[in-house]
Amino acid sequence: MDTIAGVRMIALAVVTGAFAFSAPASAELPEPVRAMLDAAIATGDEGKVRTVVEIARATYPADDDEITAILTTFEGEMAARRTAEAKAREEAIRAAGLFDRWKGKGELGGFRATGNTDNTGFTASLTAERNGIDWRHKLTGRVDYQRANGVTTREQFLGRYEPNFNVSDRFYVYALAQYERDRFQGFSGRYAVSGGIGYQALRKDDIQLSMKVGPAYRVTEFVDGRDESRIAGLVGVDFDWNITDRLKLTQDTNAVAETGGSAIAIIDSRNTSIDLITGLNAKLNSSLSARVSYAIEYNSNPAPGAVQTDTLSRMTLIYDF
Repeated sequence: MDTIAGVRMIALAVVTGAFAFSAPASAELPEPVRAMLDAAIATGDEGKVRTVVEIARATYPADDDEITAILTTFEGEMAARRTAEAKAREEAIRAAGLFDRWKGKGELGGFRATGNTDNTGFTASLTAERNGIDWRHKLTGRVDYQRANGVTTREQFLGRYEPNFNVSDRFYVYALAQYERDRFQGFSGRYAVSGGIGYQALRKDDIQLSMKVGPAYRVTEFVDGRDESRIAGLVGVDFDWNITDRLKLTQDTNAVAETGGSAIAIIDSRNTSIDLITGLNAKLNSSLSARVSYAIEYNSNPAPGAVQTDTLSRMTLIYDF
């Protein structure tokens, strides 16, 4: 009887051991791996999280389901955060007052002019821009002035206001109001209004290109007292290129180099005006930049006694605010 009982106990132990051996292993993720994933998630860096997830999957393939669940939860939380941040930004823009959310640049320096005048002098400009959800407003003012021995040898003023409205991801419509004064080019006032369509041909972090075209109406007040008004057409091109993120100018000065070009042409049957500006900006610190620019101003039919082409080389300091 004791022998039979012993055999039964041995058989029970063998069967129990067999069941224990065939039972699936626990899918519990090791604590060091979970801690590594938690640390990556705490940074909020999606690239780091994905890198750690791939390493964990390769090291512990049996725990892929749990690792995937952790990644899915993280991605959901990040998507919800981005949605909330975008909504908060939109609400802030919509609630902003008329004088809120403006950014601008003040520019101050000297110039060298050739054409109707041949001299050096003082230049200053101010640009302000306000970006909304669909609208963008841009204000520009510029003064070039020189006076020597009691005689004014250069006096040029420019004022421009341009609102844009986005109709799609790439296309926008624009309006433009512009005032110019340059007695040495033969006019005491030149007013232009325009409206049309624009297109963002390139819109990347390092390079941007936009073009616009539309009809225009221009009124010119000449220094001899004559007035002239004409229907015209406007063509504009704006180009910006970030050459490099950091450009070493001196031993202790880093710079961001950026070439910027803009071209505006107002075309009518009597006088075509073209304004080309190309510049190089070197960022000295977070708010201050140095700029060298070259401008060509062309009028196909200038006032009597004036030449067609003026050039202007400027060296300025720019303050961002």
